[in-house]
Amino acid sequence: MAKVKPRKRPRKRNRLWAWLRAALFVALIAGLAVFIGFLWFANSVTNQSELARNTLPESLPKADGIIVWTGPGGGRLQAGADILKAERGERLLISGVNGTNKRDDILAILELPDELAECCVDLDYAAIDTAGNARESWAWIDALGYEHIILVTSAYHMPRAQIALGTEAGRLRVTPYPVSSGDYTGWWKNKDTRTRLTREYGKLLVSYFRDPATPPSRETPILELEVE
Repeated sequence: MAKVKPRKRPRKRNRLWAWLRAALFVALIAGLAVFIGFLWFANSVTNQSELARNTLPESLPKADGIIVWTGPGGGRLQAGADILKAERGERLLISGVNGTNKRDDILAILELPDELAECCVDLDYAAIDTAGNARESWAWIDALGYEHIILVTSAYHMPRAQIALGTEAGRLRVTPYPVSSGDYTGWWKNKDTRTRLTREYGKLLVSYFRDPATPPSRETPILELEVE
């Protein structure tokens, strides 16, 4: 009878190579998912930018209030003022105002009727980033008991803004009003546009791992309002 040779144990080198191949496969799948996600994001921004150029404030559903998050990209303040004048919300919050800009400076940009400017515009100077915008916005929303807002920010910033506010949890109804900060058609041809989208996409991915802002306690208000 022939002797059966004992099966040799896999060498350490073979096992290491198997782990490396598995790691490379996972990395490849993850990289492909990130790349596909970026293409989806860039296409979404392009579509929202096109939508922003063709959406009138009067066509928006009526909300409790309007919030503008300041930042790079023109037209945000004017868009918020136009929505307020169209009576799509009863008050306007501008979050993230630079400390060097006085209230009169902001009102001059808004070009609102005096009565509307005096009664219905609130300024937040505390927020310095998206998380701060969300925190101060929640303070304002909570103080006024709002359940539905119109959010104004740039098209490329809107996805991250909604995540920061925790809208996916259903705690707040948000009607987005993206402001176009440029033409993103053919974004892959323009280095500056590619860089902006890549940087914002990276921030968007990070935001998925952060806890969204939550309504503050009424005992510790962040934003003081003078509501007539």
